[in-house]
Amino acid sequence: MDVRVCFLGDSFTAGVGDPTGAGWVGPVAAVARRAGWELTAYGLGVRRDTSVDVARRFLAEASWRLRDGNRYGVVVAVGLNDVVLVDGRRRVARDRSLTALAEVLDAAAARGWAALVVGPPPVSRAGESARAADRSAGMAAECGARSVPFVDTAGLADDAVWVAEVAAGDAYHPSTRGYARLAALVEPVFLRWLAAHVAPSCPEVP
Repeated sequence: MDVRVCFLGDSFTAGVGDPTGAGWVGPVAAVARRAGWELTAYGLGVRRDTSVDVARRFLAEASWRLRDGNRYGVVVAVGLNDVVLVDGRRRVARDRSLTALAEVLDAAAARGWAALVVGPPPVSRAGESARAADRSAGMAAECGARSVPFVDTAGLADDAVWVAEVAAGDAYHPSTRGYARLAALVEPVFLRWLAAHVAPSCPEVP
């Protein structure tokens, strides 16, 4: 069965900082393929994109890719850019950020596309990490109201590899091993999501 999934997000989705270019999307897709899924994964990460930016481009980009297959899904990974301060203010207010996410999830549901959301990861700047955690809690609530799976990445704050690689880089993005730690959080949820929400007649998840 031909399964096609769009991964929409920001620089983390694009794998910025990873010299291999795989980021976290590449390993997640690879695990699914090894599990027997006929998966086409479209990486649609754009640096500095907020939830509002992703909502604006979502339908145009996804519609071109989620066709001609058998089953379709959307993974949305946003949030950190929303809470970055510009002139002392968050780039996107909390309510607007959550509304943008809701718009994407509702539009996906209306088209029969299964959705999964990945929360913003912690970074080296404590203030931004705290604001990201708060935004992540709101995102989880939006997902819960729609029975959409959500991956909380806040635990990476206690992961020595993630913390070290982010600190050694630009204070935001890890290198290859750090992205592998993020992928490890997403992979089990992604596999269950494929089986339960995208194509339940495809390979079973152990």
